[in-house]
Amino acid sequence: MSVRVRSLANRIARYAAFECKADLSHLTEKERASLKQLVQAGKLLDQLYLRQAWSGNEALQKRLQERGDREEILLFDMYKGPWASEDDDVPFIDGVPERPKGGNFYPEDMTKPEFESWLKTLSEHDQKEAKSFYTTIRRESKTNNLTYIPYAEQYKDLLSPIADHFHRAAEGLASTDPDVAKFLKSRADAFLSNDYLPSELDWLKLKKSKFEITAGPYEVYTDALFGYKSAYEFYIHLRDEESSRLLDEFSDLQSVEDHLPVPDKYRNPHLVPAPISVVNQLFSAGDVAVPMTAAYNLPNDEEAIKHGGSKLVLIKNVQEGKFKHILTPIANVVLAKDQLSYLESEAFTTHILLHEVCHSNGPHYTLDGEKVRAKLQEHHSAMEEAKADIAGLFAAALMVRQGKIKNVCTKEFWVTFLASAFRSIRFGIQEAHGLGQACQLNYLIEKGGCEVDPETNLFRVNFEKMEQAVSDLTHDILVLQGDGDKQAVTDFINKYGKLDEHVTRALDRIEEAGIPVDIRPIYPLASE
Repeated sequence: MSVRVRSLANRIARYAAFECKADLSHLTEKERASLKQLVQAGKLLDQLYLRQAWSGNEALQKRLQERGDREEILLFDMYKGPWASEDDDVPFIDGVPERPKGGNFYPEDMTKPEFESWLKTLSEHDQKEAKSFYTTIRRESKTNNLTYIPYAEQYKDLLSPIADHFHRAAEGLASTDPDVAKFLKSRADAFLSNDYLPSELDWLKLKKSKFEITAGPYEVYTDALFGYKSAYEFYIHLRDEESSRLLDEFSDLQSVEDHLPVPDKYRNPHLVPAPISVVNQLFSAGDVAVPMTAAYNLPNDEEAIKHGGSKLVLIKNVQEGKFKHILTPIANVVLAKDQLSYLESEAFTTHILLHEVCHSNGPHYTLDGEKVRAKLQEHHSAMEEAKADIAGLFAAALMVRQGKIKNVCTKEFWVTFLASAFRSIRFGIQEAHGLGQACQLNYLIEKGGCEVDPETNLFRVNFEKMEQAVSDLTHDILVLQGDGDKQAVTDFINKYGKLDEHVTRALDRIEEAGIPVDIRPIYPLASE
């Protein structure tokens, strides 16, 4: 079968163009100059991520540019490579291999058993470095044995000029945004030293700054082999002060933790409240392939979380674009007509916020003291996304009862969540968010919280059973993570992580209606 099952034009049309911008009229000349330096750094971070994702990406990009096909180049830039994630990573360029599970973090001929056998030969310190967020695995030229290389050494040719741009940007912000300037300098140093903890703590202190700059190796989705290695991503955001102030009360992690439906041994009794930053996105680069991120909770490094907690960044303009162009049309196709009145934009944006809050909740270490990420390996990302989703829905009902959420009712949260499930599943169940969402939907249907009419194939929430179903699923996922039993998690995913005929038919109707899969960004800032 040809790799071009869809035409290039059809693939592009699946992502509605969306202009990411904000009012910049109040910025000083020096601040604008700093933004230009950061955009230049971002373009280099794009190259760095392409190298991390696949060893052939940079050569392929060069060939595409020489060939000059604008549609190919646009799609390659959108997906950060030649594979369409929402179509189970099918290649849309002829002649490329399957997407490597380990990205370019490991030798392409390395097997999981080989890596695990090698680990057993290492000292405790070297084992930690081999599994670190910030090292690649390579073969020694003489012996062909595995070895680890720090990112600072592996990517020095790109990280050095990126650090230079960060220092220049910091100079322009020193007088108007000193905290951001401090972070940019310390992050530039981290790029060259491979010690990310000090700059991570500087980033966590950015709470009232005009700009919200996120830059560094964070997410591990590109490493689908083990989930150990982090990919570089980069965002330039402008803070939305009024929205940030209104949402501060949602950072009460401990209140959510104390009410989670699990035994005490799975709870964290000393959670650090997460500051919330509501922003408008101006630019992104690196590990930011479509679909667009609407919010994030960082850092992911357990050491950094232990020392400084985490921070939530809620991207207002991106969320507004997704609800208008994607979620509302999907709901009109898949939901029972009498429940469409419960579709609510604030339920969508608030649940995204609570999803990010709840990444910090629940066990990050198993009951025997090991990292959940290390125990669950390639299953960790999907389970973590499912945990944040369903615990966020549990927290929403809790906060409605407590009076902390006054402008959205529980039924609106549930119905909007159900519609959003189809938005996520469209990205493919090979992707962590899509697989996690498939597991949730099937579980909730099994428990009676959600139902499908066999004749119309329309979905609805059973308002009588949904709350208990959400509580049960929250319990089961947290216990699976806390126990760290990979086989039990594998069994859970094998049972629930699939698409039945009703979901498949609903997805087909969404496709036939021509509804975009997501939005794709256009950045006026990058063309200034």
